[in-house]
Amino acid sequence: MQEKGTISIHTENIFPIIKKFLYSDHEIFLRELVSNAVDATQKIKRLAQLGQYNGELGDLTVEVSFDKEKKTITISDKGLGMTADEIKKYINQIAFSGATEFVEKFKDAKDANEIIGKFGLGFYSAFMVAKQVEINTLSYQEGAASARWTCDGSTEFEISAGDRKTRGTDVILHINEDSEEFLDKWKLQGILDKYAKFLPVPIKFGTKTESVEDGVDDKGEKKWKSVEVDNIINNTSPIWTKSPNDLKDEDYLAFYKELYPFSEDPLFWIHLNVDYPFNLTGVLYFPKVKNDFEFQKNKIKLFSRQVFITDEVKDIVPEFLMLLHGVIDSPDIPLNVSRSFLQADGNVKKINNYITKKVADKLAELYKKDRKVYEEKWNDIGLFVKYGMISEEKFAEKGKDFVLLKNTKGEFYTLPEYKEKVKAFQTDKNEQVVYLYATDVAKQDAFIQSANKKDYDVLVMDSPIDNHFIQHLEMKEEKTSLKRVDADVVDKLIQKEAGYANLLNEEQSKKVKEIFEKAIDSKSYTVEVEGLSPEEMPVTVTMEEFMRRMKEMAQMGGGMGFYGAMPDNYKVAINGNHPLIDKILKAEAEEDQTKLAKQAFDLALLAQGLLTGKDLTAFVKRSVELI
Repeated sequence: MQEKGTISIHTENIFPIIKKFLYSDHEIFLRELVSNAVDATQKIKRLAQLGQYNGELGDLTVEVSFDKEKKTITISDKGLGMTADEIKKYINQIAFSGATEFVEKFKDAKDANEIIGKFGLGFYSAFMVAKQVEINTLSYQEGAASARWTCDGSTEFEISAGDRKTRGTDVILHINEDSEEFLDKWKLQGILDKYAKFLPVPIKFGTKTESVEDGVDDKGEKKWKSVEVDNIINNTSPIWTKSPNDLKDEDYLAFYKELYPFSEDPLFWIHLNVDYPFNLTGVLYFPKVKNDFEFQKNKIKLFSRQVFITDEVKDIVPEFLMLLHGVIDSPDIPLNVSRSFLQADGNVKKINNYITKKVADKLAELYKKDRKVYEEKWNDIGLFVKYGMISEEKFAEKGKDFVLLKNTKGEFYTLPEYKEKVKAFQTDKNEQVVYLYATDVAKQDAFIQSANKKDYDVLVMDSPIDNHFIQHLEMKEEKTSLKRVDADVVDKLIQKEAGYANLLNEEQSKKVKEIFEKAIDSKSYTVEVEGLSPEEMPVTVTMEEFMRRMKEMAQMGGGMGFYGAMPDNYKVAINGNHPLIDKILKAEAEEDQTKLAKQAFDLALLAQGLLTGKDLTAFVKRSVELI
């Protein structure tokens, strides 16, 4: 039997186009061919279960091998196999209508996956690396004859009698000169590790050496010998394919180590399992998130029926969940998925919403189950929860029940608890409840102590996204504003009706202002003389809350370029009721007034961490002289 023919695609341009479009993704040829082999294997198993195949199934391992001298790569399976007629049907008549339309539509395309997925070209990806492809196959059907198909990448093919004696298919690729890099054990191993690590059928690639018992020696001790055994490269039953009831914590932790060998143990995990209105399984892990907000992208892996697709999952998983690690598997997402498909597909949007809900439900459950343990984990998960609330409205709605605020004493409060705690003391004359916060507890200690003297509470807001979270809170919490504890003197942060009167008269206040302006000699500082508690510092340097926030947003790329370009401008509050100010006024020599004013101002800068370089050296020298 020998037959020659032309593949019915109505154009000779198809193969150059496949090669051109798929070039950037050329390693996926192996994923496609191994996936086809696995499909054929699973189908024979299914036919046997249904009683439509009564032969022995035998060993169903799929084998990948290569021959460097012959320059071939072979993918062998023991699946359904094909008859000559089936080859003509499935291989020759490529599954799309009108190749002319295909050529026109995709001559400028960039997405290889889109082309493969849309037109069923998985098998033809072999021609990205092969100058000739050979199929040697024997169908499972009783009395079937073995068939061989060969094609050199043109539209011409040849079918002849094959020599395969057992059920299944060999696909042999004769590698072209440009692709000889694939005739390498480690290159192929790497591709198989990436795409085939969790396929549901055993995949053999080469052999490995193992030590086995070999009797006992003269002393009665065990002897060992090295033997070559098949190198099965995949775990056919990863944990996401199992029921959570059959798994223990150590199973989840072991799988995490399998995915991320050098990572710390995760905090906890969520097992996903849904079959309506879409199919989805998977396990998502909460890693320990560092406070420097390392954005660990490409940590969630997307599979379709255990075949790895991509770790670019941002269209499937909400952005804030990109901090998670783990696996999502959905047969509803095609193997050759394109970005445009992910963005437009209705199932993908449903999956996105489902995962958001599951994560929120898990956090709420952990909070209710053991609040103390939840609080202990807050430093690791707080960044994640806040990020979710800022970026996802549905998550924010649920998150308000389990987001925590932490104060400088290390106490934790829910949003309602905190408002109840501070509203009696921290409501200003306009009936706004003012939450005070610190971003650097050590640096802002003097301001925190001033607030604590008045029985005010101070929150810790030191994560990289807290400036966004603060704005979120102000939008969501009625009659609430947040002010950094060093944004003004404490009496001005929470203004009450009754404040301290300034004991200096108008003339004295004017004189003090002049002395300090001369001593400071910089347009970056605006001097104001105020009536404050005598116990407060004589001079306080602050930046207004609004201005500082705008500058921080600009630095983070928040589209506030105008504010980012403005020079820093600070307010210098002179406490007219402090004894030192009276001493400065009474100093006889103008030089002494300036020196004391400069010393008091430098102390205020020092408290804010703003005194550096030559100014700090001069301050130390002057301090010694004054002592």
